[in-house]
Amino acid sequence: MSGAPAGRWAAVREPLHAEWTKLRTVASTGWLLLASVALIVGASAMAAAIVKCPGTCTADTTRLSLTGVLLGQATLATLAVLVMTGEYSTGMIRVTLAAMPRRPALLAAKAAVVTAVVLAAGTVAVLGSLLAGRLLLPGSGFSPAHGFSPLSLAHGPTLRAAAGSVLYLVLVALLSLGAASALRDSALAITVALGLLYIFPVLGNVILSGRWRHDLGQWAPANAGLDIQATRHLGALPIGPWAGLGVLAAWAGAALLAGGLLLRLRDA
Repeated sequence: MSGAPAGRWAAVREPLHAEWTKLRTVASTGWLLLASVALIVGASAMAAAIVKCPGTCTADTTRLSLTGVLLGQATLATLAVLVMTGEYSTGMIRVTLAAMPRRPALLAAKAAVVTAVVLAAGTVAVLGSLLAGRLLLPGSGFSPAHGFSPLSLAHGPTLRAAAGSVLYLVLVALLSLGAASALRDSALAITVALGLLYIFPVLGNVILSGRWRHDLGQWAPANAGLDIQATRHLGALPIGPWAGLGVLAAWAGAALLAGGLLLRLRDA
Protein backbone atom coordinates (compact mmCIF):
# COMPACT_ATOMS: atom_id res chain seq x y z
CA MET A 1 0.00 0.00 0.00
CA SER A 2 2.86 2.37 0.77
CA GLY A 3 4.13 1.99 -2.78
CA ALA A 4 1.16 3.85 -4.26
CA PRO A 5 1.68 7.16 -2.37
CA ALA A 6 5.40 6.94 -3.04
CA GLY A 7 4.72 6.46 -6.73
CA ARG A 8 2.35 9.41 -6.82
CA TRP A 9 4.87 11.59 -5.03
CA ALA A 10 7.58 10.57 -7.48
CA ALA A 11 5.27 11.44 -10.38
CA VAL A 12 4.91 14.96 -8.93
CA ARG A 13 8.51 15.41 -7.78
CA GLU A 14 10.28 14.32 -10.95
CA PRO A 15 8.74 16.87 -13.36
CA LEU A 16 9.18 19.63 -10.78
CA HIS A 17 12.83 18.71 -10.27
CA ALA A 18 13.41 18.53 -14.02
CA GLU A 19 11.83 21.92 -14.66
CA TRP A 20 13.67 23.54 -11.74
CA THR A 21 16.97 22.14 -13.01
CA LYS A 22 16.33 23.49 -16.51
CA LEU A 23 15.29 26.91 -15.22
CA ARG A 24 18.20 27.48 -12.86
CA THR A 25 20.82 26.30 -15.36
CA VAL A 26 19.76 28.80 -18.03
CA ALA A 27 21.88 31.95 -17.73
CA SER A 28 19.06 34.28 -18.76
CA THR A 29 16.94 33.28 -15.75
CA GLY A 30 19.12 35.00 -13.18
CA TRP A 31 19.62 38.08 -15.32
CA LEU A 32 15.91 38.49 -15.99
CA LEU A 33 15.05 38.09 -12.30
CA LEU A 34 17.72 40.60 -11.29
CA ALA A 35 16.54 42.99 -14.01
CA SER A 36 12.96 42.68 -12.77
CA VAL A 37 13.88 43.53 -9.19
CA ALA A 38 16.11 46.41 -10.31
CA LEU A 39 13.45 47.85 -12.63
CA ILE A 40 10.67 47.62 -10.07
CA VAL A 41 12.65 49.08 -7.18
CA GLY A 42 14.44 51.67 -9.36
CA ALA A 43 11.29 52.96 -11.06
CA SER A 44 9.41 53.04 -7.77
CA ALA A 45 12.22 54.96 -6.06
CA MET A 46 12.35 57.40 -8.96
CA ALA A 47 8.61 58.03 -8.76
CA ALA A 48 8.83 58.57 -4.99
CA ALA A 49 11.65 61.06 -5.47
CA ILE A 50 10.16 62.97 -8.43
CA VAL A 51 6.51 63.37 -7.43
CA LYS A 52 6.16 66.25 -5.00
CA CYS A 53 3.55 67.28 -2.45
CA PRO A 54 4.20 70.96 -1.73
CA GLY A 55 1.08 71.37 0.36
CA THR A 56 -2.39 69.86 0.16
CA CYS A 57 -2.45 66.71 -2.00
CA THR A 58 -4.44 63.50 -2.16
CA ALA A 59 -1.94 61.12 -3.75
CA ASP A 60 -1.99 57.43 -2.86
CA THR A 61 1.53 57.03 -1.49
CA THR A 62 1.38 53.23 -1.42
CA ARG A 63 0.41 53.04 -5.06
CA LEU A 64 3.01 55.67 -5.92
CA SER A 65 5.69 53.59 -4.19
CA LEU A 66 4.70 50.54 -6.26
CA THR A 67 4.85 52.31 -9.61
CA GLY A 68 7.74 50.12 -10.75
CA VAL A 69 5.55 47.01 -10.87
CA LEU A 70 4.09 48.31 -14.12
CA LEU A 71 7.58 48.41 -15.66
CA GLY A 72 9.16 45.33 -14.13
CA GLN A 73 6.33 43.02 -15.16
CA ALA A 74 7.72 43.02 -18.70
CA THR A 75 10.89 41.12 -17.77
CA LEU A 76 8.96 38.59 -15.69
CA ALA A 77 6.54 38.05 -18.57
CA THR A 78 9.52 37.50 -20.86
CA LEU A 79 11.02 34.98 -18.43
CA ALA A 80 7.76 33.02 -18.29
CA VAL A 81 7.50 32.95 -22.09
CA LEU A 82 11.06 31.66 -22.48
CA VAL A 83 10.43 28.85 -19.99
CA MET A 84 8.18 27.29 -22.65
CA THR A 85 9.32 28.63 -26.01
CA GLY A 86 13.02 28.19 -25.27
CA GLU A 87 12.52 24.43 -25.60
CA TYR A 88 10.75 24.81 -28.92
CA SER A 89 13.48 27.04 -30.36
CA THR A 90 16.22 24.53 -29.45
CA GLY A 91 14.23 21.39 -30.25
CA MET A 92 14.57 20.18 -26.65
CA ILE A 93 10.80 19.95 -26.37
CA ARG A 94 10.90 16.56 -28.11
CA VAL A 95 13.27 15.23 -25.47
CA THR A 96 11.15 16.72 -22.70
CA LEU A 97 7.93 15.20 -24.03
CA ALA A 98 9.61 11.82 -24.53
CA ALA A 99 10.70 11.86 -20.89
CA MET A 100 7.41 13.34 -19.67
CA PRO A 101 4.60 12.27 -22.01
CA ARG A 102 1.84 13.58 -19.71
CA ARG A 103 1.63 17.07 -21.15
CA PRO A 104 -0.73 18.61 -18.59
CA ALA A 105 1.73 17.53 -15.88
CA LEU A 106 4.54 19.18 -17.84
CA LEU A 107 2.68 22.49 -18.04
CA ALA A 108 1.71 22.25 -14.37
CA ALA A 109 5.36 21.70 -13.42
CA LYS A 110 6.46 24.70 -15.47
CA ALA A 111 3.70 26.81 -13.91
CA ALA A 112 4.74 25.75 -10.39
CA VAL A 113 8.40 26.59 -10.99
CA VAL A 114 7.55 29.94 -12.60
CA THR A 115 5.25 30.74 -9.68
CA ALA A 116 8.01 29.98 -7.16
CA VAL A 117 10.71 32.13 -8.75
CA VAL A 118 8.39 35.05 -9.53
CA LEU A 119 6.96 34.90 -6.01
CA ALA A 120 10.47 35.20 -4.58
CA ALA A 121 11.62 37.96 -6.94
CA GLY A 122 8.33 39.82 -6.63
CA THR A 123 8.46 39.78 -2.84
CA VAL A 124 11.98 41.23 -2.81
CA ALA A 125 11.03 43.88 -5.38
CA VAL A 126 7.82 44.96 -3.65
CA LEU A 127 9.46 45.17 -0.23
CA GLY A 128 12.35 47.14 -1.72
CA SER A 129 9.91 49.53 -3.40
CA LEU A 130 8.00 50.17 -0.19
CA LEU A 131 11.25 50.72 1.69
CA ALA A 132 12.35 53.23 -0.96
CA GLY A 133 8.99 54.97 -0.64
CA ARG A 134 9.23 55.09 3.14
CA LEU A 135 12.67 56.71 2.91
CA LEU A 136 12.08 59.08 -0.03
CA LEU A 137 8.46 60.20 0.20
CA PRO A 138 8.87 62.43 3.31
CA GLY A 139 11.52 64.41 1.43
CA SER A 140 9.02 64.90 -1.42
CA GLY A 141 6.48 66.47 0.92
CA PHE A 142 4.49 63.34 1.82
CA SER A 143 5.15 63.83 5.50
CA PRO A 144 3.08 63.77 8.70
CA ALA A 145 2.92 67.56 8.48
CA HIS A 146 0.85 67.14 5.29
CA GLY A 147 -1.26 64.31 6.66
CA PHE A 148 0.76 61.33 5.40
CA SER A 149 1.97 58.58 7.69
CA PRO A 150 5.18 56.68 6.85
CA LEU A 151 4.55 53.58 4.76
CA SER A 152 4.20 50.48 6.92
CA LEU A 153 3.04 46.91 6.40
CA ALA A 154 1.24 47.26 9.73
CA HIS A 155 -1.26 49.41 7.80
CA GLY A 156 -3.87 46.98 6.47
CA PRO A 157 -4.44 48.55 3.02
CA THR A 158 -0.68 48.85 2.46
CA LEU A 159 -0.18 45.19 3.37
CA ARG A 160 -2.98 44.23 0.97
CA ALA A 161 -1.42 46.34 -1.80
CA ALA A 162 2.00 44.77 -1.22
CA ALA A 163 0.77 41.17 -1.13
CA GLY A 164 -1.54 41.86 -4.06
CA SER A 165 1.30 43.32 -6.12
CA VAL A 166 3.33 40.14 -5.64
CA LEU A 167 0.33 38.04 -6.67
CA TYR A 168 -0.19 40.38 -9.63
CA LEU A 169 3.34 39.63 -10.88
CA VAL A 170 2.78 35.89 -10.46
CA LEU A 171 -0.46 36.05 -12.44
CA VAL A 172 1.20 38.09 -15.19
CA ALA A 173 3.88 35.40 -15.46
CA LEU A 174 1.27 32.62 -15.61
CA LEU A 175 -0.69 34.53 -18.27
CA SER A 176 2.52 34.80 -20.31
CA LEU A 177 3.32 31.11 -19.81
CA GLY A 178 -0.13 30.20 -21.07
CA ALA A 179 0.29 32.41 -24.13
CA ALA A 180 3.68 30.82 -24.83
CA SER A 181 2.20 27.32 -24.54
CA ALA A 182 -0.46 28.21 -27.08
CA LEU A 183 1.73 30.12 -29.55
CA ARG A 184 5.09 28.28 -29.19
CA ASP A 185 7.02 31.23 -30.63
CA SER A 186 8.99 33.56 -28.36
CA ALA A 187 8.54 36.79 -30.31
CA LEU A 188 4.83 36.24 -30.92
CA ALA A 189 4.08 35.19 -27.33
CA ILE A 190 6.01 38.14 -25.86
CA THR A 191 4.21 40.50 -28.25
CA VAL A 192 0.81 39.14 -27.25
CA ALA A 193 1.59 39.22 -23.52
CA LEU A 194 3.03 42.73 -23.55
CA GLY A 195 0.27 43.90 -25.87
CA LEU A 196 -2.33 42.80 -23.32
CA LEU A 197 -0.39 44.46 -20.50
CA TYR A 198 0.60 47.74 -22.19
CA ILE A 199 -0.70 48.41 -25.70
CA PHE A 200 -4.27 47.21 -25.20
CA PRO A 201 -4.94 49.51 -22.21
CA VAL A 202 -3.20 52.52 -23.83
CA LEU A 203 -5.09 52.20 -27.11
CA GLY A 204 -8.32 51.70 -25.23
CA ASN A 205 -7.81 54.85 -23.18
CA VAL A 206 -6.92 56.84 -26.31
CA ILE A 207 -9.69 55.55 -28.55
CA LEU A 208 -12.51 54.85 -26.12
CA SER A 209 -14.38 57.19 -23.83
CA GLY A 210 -17.09 57.21 -21.22
CA ARG A 211 -18.72 53.87 -20.50
CA TRP A 212 -16.36 51.90 -22.76
CA ARG A 213 -13.30 53.24 -20.96
CA HIS A 214 -14.87 52.33 -17.62
CA ASP A 215 -15.50 48.78 -18.89
CA LEU A 216 -11.91 48.55 -20.08
CA GLY A 217 -10.77 49.43 -16.56
CA GLN A 218 -12.85 46.53 -15.27
CA TRP A 219 -11.82 43.83 -17.74
CA ALA A 220 -8.36 44.65 -19.16
CA PRO A 221 -5.88 42.45 -17.26
CA ALA A 222 -3.37 45.14 -16.29
CA ASN A 223 -5.92 47.88 -15.58
CA ALA A 224 -8.04 45.66 -13.36
CA GLY A 225 -5.15 43.82 -11.73
CA LEU A 226 -3.20 46.91 -10.71
CA ASP A 227 -6.16 48.27 -8.78
CA ILE A 228 -5.00 45.94 -6.00
CA GLN A 229 -2.41 48.65 -5.24
CA ALA A 230 -4.99 51.31 -4.41
CA THR A 231 -5.35 52.28 -0.76
CA ARG A 232 -7.28 55.54 -1.14
CA HIS A 233 -10.34 56.69 -3.12
CA LEU A 234 -11.46 53.09 -3.60
CA GLY A 235 -14.96 54.22 -4.51
CA ALA A 236 -13.63 55.89 -7.64
CA LEU A 237 -12.11 52.67 -9.00
CA PRO A 238 -13.82 50.91 -11.94
CA ILE A 239 -13.51 47.65 -9.99
CA GLY A 240 -12.55 46.74 -6.42
CA PRO A 241 -8.95 45.76 -5.59
CA TRP A 242 -9.50 42.04 -5.03
CA ALA A 243 -12.11 41.80 -7.78
CA GLY A 244 -9.62 43.39 -10.17
CA LEU A 245 -6.99 40.83 -9.23
CA GLY A 246 -9.64 38.17 -9.80
CA VAL A 247 -10.10 39.44 -13.36
CA LEU A 248 -6.36 39.03 -13.99
CA ALA A 249 -6.52 35.54 -12.46
CA ALA A 250 -9.32 34.69 -14.91
CA TRP A 251 -7.14 35.89 -17.82
CA ALA A 252 -4.23 33.79 -16.55
CA GLY A 253 -6.44 30.74 -16.05
CA ALA A 254 -7.92 31.07 -19.54
CA ALA A 255 -4.45 31.40 -21.08
CA LEU A 256 -3.17 28.33 -19.23
CA LEU A 257 -6.26 26.34 -20.17
CA ALA A 258 -5.91 27.26 -23.85
CA GLY A 259 -2.18 26.59 -23.76
CA GLY A 260 -2.69 23.24 -22.04
CA LEU A 261 -5.32 22.11 -24.54
CA LEU A 262 -3.18 23.06 -27.53
CA LEU A 263 -0.11 21.48 -25.97
CA ARG A 264 -2.04 18.25 -25.57
CA LEU A 265 -3.58 18.23 -29.04
CA ARG A 266 -0.62 19.27 -31.19
CA ASP A 267 2.54 17.45 -32.08
CA ALA A 268 5.85 18.69 -30.68
